[in-house]
Amino acid sequence: MSGKGASVLTISTVGPLRGWVATFGALVGSGFRRYTTYRQATIAGTFTNVVFGYLRCYVLLAVAASAPGGRPAGYDPQQLATYVWLGQGLLSVVLLWGWADLAERIRTGDVAADLLRPVAPLTAYLAADLGRAGHAMLTRFVVPVVVGVLCFPLRIPTRWQTVPLFLASVLLAVIVSFGCRYLVNTTAYWLHDARGPIMLWVLGAGVLGGLYFPLRMLPEWLAVTLWVATPMPSLLQTPLDVAAERDGLALQAGLVGVQACWAVGLLLLARLVQRRAERRLVVQGG
Repeated sequence: MSGKGASVLTISTVGPLRGWVATFGALVGSGFRRYTTYRQATIAGTFTNVVFGYLRCYVLLAVAASAPGGRPAGYDPQQLATYVWLGQGLLSVVLLWGWADLAERIRTGDVAADLLRPVAPLTAYLAADLGRAGHAMLTRFVVPVVVGVLCFPLRIPTRWQTVPLFLASVLLAVIVSFGCRYLVNTTAYWLHDARGPIMLWVLGAGVLGGLYFPLRMLPEWLAVTLWVATPMPSLLQTPLDVAAERDGLALQAGLVGVQACWAVGLLLLARLVQRRAERRLVVQGG
């Protein structure tokens, strides 16, 4: 391609790995820059998260006050406050809902252009989502946590391993969430309208992901089943339990390991579904 100012984002044939890393990094950066333009939406969303943080925190603290020993499901009041405020901050980082970009492009047929690009759609969307999560971590996450620290007695980590484990858990939660959202969006290849599956995902992710209440409050057999058989607790429950130091170090590391397994498995499944869909793609609308 030639011409003034013309450029094409490609993977280098001289150094494939280095070129892939550079391309992936550029896509992450573009995803980050995209969300820096939505300043008013960021402020409004952060304010909403803070308001609901107060409501959720007082509800769970009331539950703790009425529970025997003041520790419902093994959480003390500080751990519950930490769970709520970090959860409000992570809500926009992990992103449980509000993403239907791929499904819309499939419905309109624009996905055909994505398939002609040198970067696979799964890679491109993953990189952009990591850039979005990075922006949310610096904006939507910080403010609710600061408000929580100033207004409620949050738990300060007592183990140095908690911080790196929490950061790793958040990264894995973003990847797990992306894998789930990508798979839900790809149903549009067969259904041509993914609004139904997306709505089911929205309803299930909040309840089974640990947003509204800690899943440890459920019967033990049900909580364990959700953790092992579904990726839902890996969305919010695991990183929040790690931050609140709900469990010992060994169990925390094990839960993060479960997250890693779900992240890898969902990305592999998304790749398989994408390849199968490309072989039988019917472009809608022309």
